Amino acid sequence: MSDEQRPQEEAQDAIPRWYVIQCKGGESFRAAEHLGNQDYEIFHPVLQVQKKRRGKLTWIDEPLFPHYLFIRLDRLESNWRPIRSTRGVLRIVTFGLDLPVPVSDDLVETLRHHASDDDAASTNVYFRAGEVVEISEGPFKDLQAIFASHKGEERAIVLLNMLHKQQRLEMPVGQLRRRD
Repeated sequence: MSDEQRPQEEAQDAIPRWYVIQCKGGESFRAAEHLGNQDYEIFHPVLQVQKKRRGKLTWIDEPLFPHYLFIRLDRLESNWRPIRSTRGVLRIVTFGLDLPVPVSDDLVETLRHHASDDDAASTNVYFRAGEVVEISEGPFKDLQAIFASHKGEERAIVLLNMLHKQQRLEMPVGQLRRRD
């Protein structure tokens, strides 16, 4: 390596870049919390999804990339040692000669931009328009319908075939389930 290349490389190493952390199974939230407590800059993209818990639909956060999160480090000033022993962390993702390879800043910024858009307008991903569902309770129990749309957080509109015609019904979302 020539003397001219060395200062350029050191300047590049001083620029913070995003790297990928692989977390232990189901512990990405724990890893993000503990790394954040150690003052590392972390990006852990999550989605809000609606799932049935104890018969009710509830909103929960799920990682966009299960078992992974992003950390911003530079090669000169950042202390890389405590990362691997942090609770929930399995390793820093490496390629080739066991060197961590930075992720494109543009990719992370795009993900951050979309994450902030999703926070502003969460959408229900439990049922989608056009999906065939089964009614699990009430007078139409065990009948199949087509999910049409949501009406608020707790209500849904479905299309039910009755008397040779599709009828629009409004009902609680909790009375619907995916058809097996």
